[in-house]
Amino acid sequence: MTDDPTIAAVFATMNRAQTALSCVEALAAQTRPPALVVVADNVSTDDTVARLNALTKLPFALVVHTMLENGGNAGGVSDAMELAFDRGADAVWILDDDSWPRPDALAAMLAKPLDPDVVRHPLQIDPHTGRFTWPLQARGADGQWMLIEHAEDLPDGDFVPTRINWTGALVTRKVRETIGPVNAGLFIRGEDEEYPWRIEQAGFTQEAATLAIMEHPGPQNIRQWHFAGKSLFFEQGLSDWKLYYKIRNMVWLKRRQSGGFGALTMAAAYAAAAVRFDGIHRLPLVREAVSDGWYDRLGKWNKHPA
Repeated sequence: MTDDPTIAAVFATMNRAQTALSCVEALAAQTRPPALVVVADNVSTDDTVARLNALTKLPFALVVHTMLENGGNAGGVSDAMELAFDRGADAVWILDDDSWPRPDALAAMLAKPLDPDVVRHPLQIDPHTGRFTWPLQARGADGQWMLIEHAEDLPDGDFVPTRINWTGALVTRKVRETIGPVNAGLFIRGEDEEYPWRIEQAGFTQEAATLAIMEHPGPQNIRQWHFAGKSLFFEQGLSDWKLYYKIRNMVWLKRRQSGGFGALTMAAAYAAAAVRFDGIHRLPLVREAVSDGWYDRLGKWNKHPA
């Protein structure tokens, strides 16, 4: 890895013109901007593509990649990531269209030489609450993993060992060449768990650059509860299609991580949570999602809204 690596930022979007523009503008405001930004547009029907293509005087090359069909976040990021590496990126910075790094975020992430075996990421802060967008798994001075919700609770240091992070991950070329592309079949709400797991399984590590901040609104109506000795999170009131992908993909992934028993335990946990927090009317959806995850029926759901 060179002292001045070529960085590409990538994200997927669909029918969110102003949100996508805000993300590109946040990247343009970086004190150390990326060399390339690739936006995968999932067949927007609004003016997203036109407004992105109209941007001028950017400190990087902007490529708006129009998908042939809606591939979800997983499909869009997979395409954008491959395009970025094909164009010579040493590392790809994975974002969401509603994640906005503060001006010195990338510079802080590159304050020490980039290690090809380490996936570095900023801290994600929910601008509405001041807490982490999602609780962060960080390793303390005693070597134990902690679940942290506030930046002030982090261990000391500009770079802190972490695990299982997706949005904001700076994936090096070596990591991509070792573990392969993002699994586009997960569509949404699964790639954020599966790709970091593959990173870890391959022996790579992650670390948070604690001086790098990225604002990213967190989920609403999140409920934390305990099932079978584990701490779980459930988003109350999700739309059917979002809940379907979350359950399907987690059952599919859990079967690969810990076999059939683990997958069935995960399915039971989501069924119990759906009934507890949303009501018994959710059970047919849960049943379909569990079945599709168990039998490897990935891709876009046949009931996905147009």
